[in-house]
Amino acid sequence: MASADETPIAGRPVAVARLVLGVVILGVLGFAYVEGGDRNPFDFFGYFTNLTSLLIAVVLVLTGILGVRRRPAPALLTACRAVATACLIIVAVVYNVLVPGTGSAPPWVSVTLHAVVPVLVLLDWVLIGDRRPLRWSGLWLVLPYPAVWITVVLIRGATDGWVPYGFLLPEHGVPSLIVHVAGLLAALTLAGTLVWWASRYRGRFLVSSREQ
Repeated sequence: MASADETPIAGRPVAVARLVLGVVILGVLGFAYVEGGDRNPFDFFGYFTNLTSLLIAVVLVLTGILGVRRRPAPALLTACRAVATACLIIVAVVYNVLVPGTGSAPPWVSVTLHAVVPVLVLLDWVLIGDRRPLRWSGLWLVLPYPAVWITVVLIRGATDGWVPYGFLLPEHGVPSLIVHVAGLLAALTLAGTLVWWASRYRGRFLVSSREQ
């Protein structure tokens, strides 16, 4: 059995599933990029969905590899998974509730990235207890990544005129941008709070000790 001070490790089937999911997400992103034709990679990954999907794919692959090798994920990697999970909650809510059916990607790609992946990642976080409870003092970690993304998008919108989403268009005016940005960051903080709270649920019945 793992000691109280030792981070538990999920069984190899879970590790393999994470590895496979990460590779599948990379494959879906690759297909969407190629299918889009002559596309600027800065535009493609300028979409929060695509960039966050890339982030969670890398995190899942690394976590899966460590799990297969029976090694616990380091705290930094777990924090990255928590941040990506919170961001995917926002991706799913915004796309499926606020602006359903928008976008130019093939329907199955949109469903995969906006529904299937967020649900699987959230279930993984809630049910698989191979991480220690996150400290509330680290909740601020959910903000730097989306804040940097928003900053880059706003700079691009003010310079070359390209933005991934209509509500970030400069012509809507500064007050509108402030409201939307503040609302997005507040929603991310709420999603992060849910993810941090869920980390207290250990899901021990799906976790094996290091020696197994």
